Amino acid sequence: MTQQEVRRTADQVLSLAPDSVSRKAGSKLGVPERWFGAGCSREGVVWGVCRGGDGTSYRTVVGTADPLPESAGPVSDCTCPSRGSPCAHALGLLLLWARGEESVPVTETPDWVAARGGLSPGEGANSTAGDGGSGLVDPEAARRRAERRAERITAGAAELEQRLADLVRSGLATAERPGYGLWEETAARMVDAQAPGLAARVRELDSVVASGPDWPTRLLEECALLHLLGRGWQHRERLPGSLAATVRTRVGLPSAPAGPPVRDHWLVLAQYDLPDPRLTTRRIWLYGIGSGRTALVLSYGPAGRAPDLALPVGLALDAELSAHPGSGRLRATLGERFAPPAPATVRPPGVTTTEATVRYGEALRDDPWQESVPVTLDDVVPVPDGDGWQVADASGDTALPLVQGPAGRSGLWRLVALSGGGPVKVFGECGHRGFTPLTAWAPGAGEAVRL
Repeated sequence: MTQQEVRRTADQVLSLAPDSVSRKAGSKLGVPERWFGAGCSREGVVWGVCRGGDGTSYRTVVGTADPLPESAGPVSDCTCPSRGSPCAHALGLLLLWARGEESVPVTETPDWVAARGGLSPGEGANSTAGDGGSGLVDPEAARRRAERRAERITAGAAELEQRLADLVRSGLATAERPGYGLWEETAARMVDAQAPGLAARVRELDSVVASGPDWPTRLLEECALLHLLGRGWQHRERLPGSLAATVRTRVGLPSAPAGPPVRDHWLVLAQYDLPDPRLTTRRIWLYGIGSGRTALVLSYGPAGRAPDLALPVGLALDAELSAHPGSGRLRATLGERFAPPAPATVRPPGVTTTEATVRYGEALRDDPWQESVPVTLDDVVPVPDGDGWQVADASGDTALPLVQGPAGRSGLWRLVALSGGGPVKVFGECGHRGFTPLTAWAPGAGEAVRL
């Protein structure tokens, strides 16, 4: 995949739909049995022929490069008569491409794709490549789509602000009533506004309601952050460049790597999956042995299936990484790999628990919606804390509460067993709930242990 390509998630693809009808139809077309001759190029183009229900076939081409920071979506060309942009076939093809190269392999570009997406002059009505026949790279057409999507998101942010104000005015206790349907309805409205990031945060509010004795306080905090994000989008022109890029990413706009790639020996610190009814997200933390930089690589797979990218924890790989724009610049895309992962004895430098909280506070200053930051703790000991656990500095009097990680309580018990009451080095994520341990090293030359 080239640096300019944007492999969207299923939610991001469906958020590009111009209306609910196209979104519903596109979701049904994102399966292999509806396509033949599907393929993609390394130059940022994916194509295929879709079998229609009435026996007709439609040739579809989609550009997967995203040249503008606020692109309304990819440029597409289809022989179907739809006037929607992108059409249901383009959405289905992107959903198929999101599955990986098993569904859409890299192949030689067919002649009909090279000839302006397979459309002869005047053939087909759903060409979104622009009026001048410039094919899949018309920047003016892309700019117009970007402006239209920005207008939709702005309208959605204004509607979200009004709905949050109504909730606060009527009282947070109303959210606990049986049959309360504001969250899903509001999330659907944000999807219609092509803002999947806002939609995801709205859905998360539902999990806060009645989740503990202090849920109204936490719900109010999350509503305030959501309100801040909407206001940030509405006034993004006034924000510093890095913060504006963060806001664009948070509302759900795709981002492409910016700047030259960095080659280094990258130590694999942690890897874990976040399952979701729509897709599986794999988070991989890397540490540059030469650069000293920590980076996050994301990989996606269909719901119930593991993503293709897998890197062994504790090994290092000689590769290039390209950072995405935004505050902190933690997100990166893995580029060319020059050798297979190999054993490494290097460990990342660590900090104290106090320094870890300072890092998280500094991150919030630049990105108020940051859930956590990557941190390596040096010489900490897991100790009981009432019904839970915490990690305390071996030579100090400060500690952080431990939060269960992807492995649940078994991960906490592995950390306790590895420590045996002595200090260990632990990598994890430090956030407002505490510290989530992901990988640990015992004193000496022991291997990394996934928690």
